[in-house]
Amino acid sequence: MKRPKLKKASKRMTCHKRYKIQKKVREHHRKLRKEAKKRGHKKPRKDPGVPNSAPFKEALLREAELRKQRLEELKQQQKLDRQKELEKKRKLETNPDIKPSNVEPMEKEFGLCKPENNAKSGRQNSKKLYCQELKKVIEASDVVLEVLDARDPLGCRCPQVEEAIVQSGQKKLVLILNKSDLVPKENLESWLNYLKKELPTVVFRASTKPKDKGKITKRVKAKKNAAPFRSEVCFGKEGLWKLLGGFQETCSKAIQVGVIGFPNVGKSSIINSLKQEQMCNVGVSMGLTRSMQVVPLDKQITIIDSPSFIVSPLNSSSALALRSPASIEVVKPMEAASAILSQADARQVVLKYTVPGYRNSLEFFTMLAQRRGMHQKGGIPNVEGAAKLLWSEWTGASLAYYCHPPTSWTPPPYFNESIVVDLKRGFNLEELEKNNAQSIRAIKGPHLANSILFQSSGLTNGIIEEKDIHEELPKRKERKQEEREDDRDSDQEIVDEEVDENSSGMLAAEETGEALSEETTAGEQSTRSFILDKMIEEDEDDAYDFSTDYV
Repeated sequence: MKRPKLKKASKRMTCHKRYKIQKKVREHHRKLRKEAKKRGHKKPRKDPGVPNSAPFKEALLREAELRKQRLEELKQQQKLDRQKELEKKRKLETNPDIKPSNVEPMEKEFGLCKPENNAKSGRQNSKKLYCQELKKVIEASDVVLEVLDARDPLGCRCPQVEEAIVQSGQKKLVLILNKSDLVPKENLESWLNYLKKELPTVVFRASTKPKDKGKITKRVKAKKNAAPFRSEVCFGKEGLWKLLGGFQETCSKAIQVGVIGFPNVGKSSIINSLKQEQMCNVGVSMGLTRSMQVVPLDKQITIIDSPSFIVSPLNSSSALALRSPASIEVVKPMEAASAILSQADARQVVLKYTVPGYRNSLEFFTMLAQRRGMHQKGGIPNVEGAAKLLWSEWTGASLAYYCHPPTSWTPPPYFNESIVVDLKRGFNLEELEKNNAQSIRAIKGPHLANSILFQSSGLTNGIIEEKDIHEELPKRKERKQEEREDDRDSDQEIVDEEVDENSSGMLAAEETGEALSEETTAGEQSTRSFILDKMIEEDEDDAYDFSTDYV
């Protein structure tokens, strides 16, 4: 007898039942959404900061800014200590037989001393170290390449260093006009005609290097037929190679070439361009190279990288702003940017930054901050951030500006006809002129209308002797006091002309706030410290990012 077939239950249902189920599901979801609305969202609320009604708000913000500056200084000092330790290790690795004789105490190595004393001594020691390393490079070199920024060649020349090289009597001095793609061609040719009367001058444009070592050589091999990127293009390399090779043949011996100059002129970038490899550290920060570094170009030519010149504090404010490494000379952004702005053509600055006409630097920075969307809490324009932006662009390698060479050529006092002839002996100047002409034709410089006219302050004095570092500090303090008095007088005139009820009310509020801050009790101080600690914990990352902009 056959077994009856078992039928599976069918999943089919009537439309009435299916629609009823869907309706129940919708009602359930609606109920869940309603309950979630009652509970509210669990997103963290953004901290509104210190309210305007809080007492001593201005004092709190001022103290927070001071705390940020201390954090920056501490981070800079830690970075310097790490670099010094790395340099010691490299020296020990290159010369393992030499035992470290001048060993610092354990407290200094591990940072057990007070941070304030460490910061002060670190700045002074870094200046002395720069002078010592620069002397070593000049003494070891047969040919010295002084790198100049083509946007302000005269301002990049240091008469003290040039005089020391000339007095040695056995060294050759060559000028390198780097960043030639940031000036108009007519201006570049006029500067070349002016400088070659004194010394052999090479037109150069260093290539921007990637961070990975040896990356350029791989790219060149992989893309032989393809057109290179703009950042990889280097102009003037062949002319400089031929100039050094010809001099080495006349000397019939191996030569050493030292590269010197002020911060951010592109010393390390030139060495990397000649070697076609990332041999020296390059970056946006000023004064990145802190010790001499030997790089062999070939069997007969060795090139030496050097730290930047130490700028004398007796120079003009614009020269200090453009030529001082921020890690050594602590320059305030507002002062530095105002000094730069005073030397630039106002009409071209207005066209470049697309802001309306301005009467003073503070008004320009306010309008630039509004234009770039740089605001603080409460919608206040970030004037200091705009000043830093201007300063970074003028010291970097992106902004096109130029200055005119002097109308008449007057050689420095340490030069005469016999010295000029002696410094040019051994170089093939005819071939150098041909290579410079080819480089100028190949470089695509900006037009005069797109670049800003800048008034150069002339030669920039530097410090070679270590004893001069401490002697010039009191003079600099006197000069700063005079500048502050002048600024106060000019600011007072502007305030007298444009004073109104709102400004007077703000001034009165500031005075009352300062008076109240002086008479704070112990309980009020504790609340202030609590609010400050909370603000610093939230903005700690911003403080560290803030220090990396200007090293």
